Amino acid sequence: MEATNILPILKKRLAFLSGGKDRRSGLILTIPLCTEQTSMEELSSTLDYLLGIPSDKCKARGFTVIVDGRKSQWNIVKTVVLMLQNVIPAEVSLVCVVKPDEFWDKKVTHFCFWKEKDRLGFEVILVSANKLTRYIEPCQLTDEFGGSLVYDHMDWVNKRLVFEKFTKESTSLLDELVVINESEKSNQLDKERPPDCNFLPSLDPETVLQTGHELLSELQQRRFNGSEGGGVAWSPMDDELLAQPQVMKLLDSLREQYTKYQEVCRQRSKRSQLEEIQTKVMQVVNWLEGPGTEQLRTQWGIGDSIRASQALQQKHEEMESQHSEWFAVYVELNQQIAALLSAGDEEDLVELKGLQQQLSDVCYRQASQLESRQNVLQSAHEFHGTAQDLSQQLDGLLGMLCADVAPTDGAAIQQTLKHLEEKLKSVEGSLAGLREKGQVVMDQMSNQTTWSYGKDVPIENKENIDHIQGVMEDMQLRKQRCEDMVDVRRLKMLQMVQLFKCEEDASQAVEWLGELLDALLKTHIRLGDDAQETKVLLEKHKKFVDVAQSTYDYGRQLLQATVVLCQSLRCTTRSSGDTLPRLNRVWKQFTVTSEERVYRLEMACSFHTAAEKVLVQTSPEQGDLPVELEQETYEEVETVGKALLDRLTVPVIFPDGSEQYFGSPGDMASSAVHIRDKMKLVEDRKLTLHEEDEEDVEQQQYDQIHDQDKELQDDEELQDDQELQEVDKELQDGEELELETDTQKS
Repeated sequence: MEATNILPILKKRLAFLSGGKDRRSGLILTIPLCTEQTSMEELSSTLDYLLGIPSDKCKARGFTVIVDGRKSQWNIVKTVVLMLQNVIPAEVSLVCVVKPDEFWDKKVTHFCFWKEKDRLGFEVILVSANKLTRYIEPCQLTDEFGGSLVYDHMDWVNKRLVFEKFTKESTSLLDELVVINESEKSNQLDKERPPDCNFLPSLDPETVLQTGHELLSELQQRRFNGSEGGGVAWSPMDDELLAQPQVMKLLDSLREQYTKYQEVCRQRSKRSQLEEIQTKVMQVVNWLEGPGTEQLRTQWGIGDSIRASQALQQKHEEMESQHSEWFAVYVELNQQIAALLSAGDEEDLVELKGLQQQLSDVCYRQASQLESRQNVLQSAHEFHGTAQDLSQQLDGLLGMLCADVAPTDGAAIQQTLKHLEEKLKSVEGSLAGLREKGQVVMDQMSNQTTWSYGKDVPIENKENIDHIQGVMEDMQLRKQRCEDMVDVRRLKMLQMVQLFKCEEDASQAVEWLGELLDALLKTHIRLGDDAQETKVLLEKHKKFVDVAQSTYDYGRQLLQATVVLCQSLRCTTRSSGDTLPRLNRVWKQFTVTSEERVYRLEMACSFHTAAEKVLVQTSPEQGDLPVELEQETYEEVETVGKALLDRLTVPVIFPDGSEQYFGSPGDMASSAVHIRDKMKLVEDRKLTLHEEDEEDVEQQQYDQIHDQDKELQDDEELQDDQELQEVDKELQDGEELELETDTQKS
């Protein structure tokens, strides 16, 4: 009988084993009667359950039954005592009926239990609660009988339920584990027999073991009734009731079988895991060598443009995405195999290593082919990108070459030519990059293989290689055509640069000639202070004119070169423009001005020469001028001086009718003043000379007389000297005297 079957009855506390013992070490069974009517059937069921708990050894010592009738009627007490005769006559050694004080005195005489001892089979005594200790120690009595034994009926019921549940579950679990372990042992002996993987215990062994350990711990601490204070707490489930030994025995058996079961589960798990790994490995291998390889074998093109290569790359990424799912399975399987290899049995190592090697070979080979394909597509994409960029560069360069060249100046032409050279250099660099990338693609494709029927099969890439070579050859031809056109354009631009340079230099020559003209008019204004200075100015002017002539000739040559270049460039819209007319106009102006300058300098030279003849005639070294020449010289000075003064007031008249004066009016006035001053000096000299002529006549007469007197005196002195000399010479050698005399005479 189990407690769960009569749980409502047990909770009524109709009878209980408090754990107390009598002096004979027999268990005390307490039947507390109450004022309410007690069901004998329920009491009988309770007694049957309680008497089934103790062991046979414990039962052999007999029970002491305490019937608490203080709150019940006599007839119920009597019925209970008689019922004990039918329920447990052999196990009962003493029945203590606790009577109320002075209530049953008269009635007891009508029924004496001691007289019925032989018929009942046990002794029945009537005793007051305070005298119950004569038969039972106070420490073995509960507090309702004045004892110190602590007993909590509901706690006992709950613990009893736990014990019975553990006993039932552990027993059932033990049976199941034994069956499972034996079945696994049979499967190991007969390996061809398929194992029953669904045969599992109905209960969780860990939970049952935990319940048993908790129960055993409480039994060992003797706390089944919840007592933790002082005094001795006895429990009806201690060693005497076989609770602790039974729990320990069940736990030991359960642990033993559970350990075996764990090994069985480990073997099952390992075998199941190995079978699962084998299945997944074959799935991965079959897919990679089947559909995966077929996908790679059908995808061999590289496209003919960036868009086509991008589409192929997208397809390849989709294919890689499918492969990545299987590669993820490979990684997981590889980890599982590695774990099994580190903790597996020797008999499984060979099989596991074989699976691992097979899986790794297939996955690495497929991954290598995917990577090779990806590299080819990436290189092809770069090749097509470079080809497209190069084509755009060639189109741009061709557009520049086909456009008309209409630069405004030489700097613009130089800039355009530099830009053209940079474009061509960029095209050459791109073409070199295209060749390099094309060679990379062809090398990669030549090494590309696929796995078919267990061996590497080269992929036919002749069409792709022909396409790459065709693109490179086409780009080379286009680049060569552009180079030829660039050479022509370069020559044309260089001629245009030379044309602009000639035009610019010709304009510069005109400016230089104009500057020379300005310098001639504004700074070449001196006429010289004397004839010598004027001659120097004439020489300088000739050199100045030579410079101007060289400048003019240089400009003419440049303009002639401009005409030749325009004819070579077929540039009918360009010509020398107004440069040649300006050059000729400035040169004519310079020529007129130069001639005027020469004329004035020559007049100034004549003037200064004549004036100097007059002004220097009184010099003692020069002597007097003839009268005829003197008069002509005066007239020449006056005529030339007046003409020169008149010339200074006249402007230079250019061929176009314009006029221009030499220098400023102040400069001309200064030159005129200088000429007038010199003319006045000549005039003054003329008057002075006339006066001097009259004085000279008188002086000449006086000088003649004086000279005659002087000559006479000189002759006399000479004679005296000769006489003295002759006297002296006589004293010396004759020859020396003669020689000295000849010397003096000569």
